[in-house]
Amino acid sequence: MKKLVPFKKDIAFDTNIAEINSISLEHEITNHEESLIAGKFIVSGDYKMTDTSTHLDNFEYELPFNINIDKKYNIDNAEIDISDFYYEIINNRILSVNIELSVDNVEEVVMEREEIIEELEKAPEIIEEIPEIPEEVQTIENNEPREGINVKSLFDGLDEDEAYTVYKIHIVTENDTVESIALDYEVTKEDLDKYNNLSEVKIGDKIIIPANEN
Repeated sequence: MKKLVPFKKDIAFDTNIAEINSISLEHEITNHEESLIAGKFIVSGDYKMTDTSTHLDNFEYELPFNINIDKKYNIDNAEIDISDFYYEIINNRILSVNIELSVDNVEEVVMEREEIIEELEKAPEIIEEIPEIPEEVQTIENNEPREGINVKSLFDGLDEDEAYTVYKIHIVTENDTVESIALDYEVTKEDLDKYNNLSEVKIGDKIIIPANEN
């Protein structure tokens, strides 16, 4: 799957900006492992301080960025590239750059039953939510230009209508049966069977309860 990650950054110049004569954008990836893609954008070029000036001044800014990706997604084979770039001069002192980074070949990791239980047991009072990767990711604007660009996790700030898979864990007690558990959580036996071995359910067993989509 391919996802587009937008970035926005306002660069404050020390002098007046009347016109950008030329501008270029490069990027370097400094870290690409597990759930983190880190690197920097290099924005450079030359500009005029006044409309009538014939002199061109050079500029170059490095804008660090970090993309945090949920560990349920594999980015080992991800390909990172710039898909779009545009800029705007604001109040003759600010160069606002908008960059769209494409992250291709992101693979969803299918979790085993034991892995789901292990994740849920880290926070037993919290329902684990495993979202789909959203089509677009919102950025966090940083008011300190020297600190570069920070980006939300790919799974922050999802709308209510985004698709989720939700799991709970039920600990089997003395009077429990597969049928009674399914009835209590308003799911079908077939739903339970997708995540559990129901051939022999014993007291103390942990049963994964998937979401009720109704």
